[in-house]
Amino acid sequence: MIFPCEEQRTDANRPAAASEPASPADFACGIFAQANPRQENKPAAKPQVQPTGAWRVVLLNDPVNRMSYVVMVLRRVFGFPEEEARRHMLEVHESGRSILWSGTREQAEAHMFALQQWHLTAVIQADEA
Repeated sequence: MIFPCEEQRTDANRPAAASEPASPADFACGIFAQANPRQENKPAAKPQVQPTGAWRVVLLNDPVNRMSYVVMVLRRVFGFPEEEARRHMLEVHESGRSILWSGTREQAEAHMFALQQWHLTAVIQADEA
């Protein structure tokens, strides 16, 4: 049995895309691997580019963790002095959130992950400024 790929194909023995239906052998040979000529070529959608600026690590309030525990975690993860850790803890307690750190996205994700490992609720947000 001779497969269509093994014989010389010319434009004369190639089925026309619009008039004749394509056979499975034509698809296997790669003849119809190109886009359908009847389809419009639409430009590819641009991917959403994240801002290259700073990213914030935001600690959110939760009713589970004690205030002293939050202070201890902030001191260990960020190396904050006692007063700064207490200030952030009180800001979270009173307003529901506190911006702990700002910098590159990769570092922000690492800080967020570290806080989540300590069972604190933290998110990262793009810095609008």
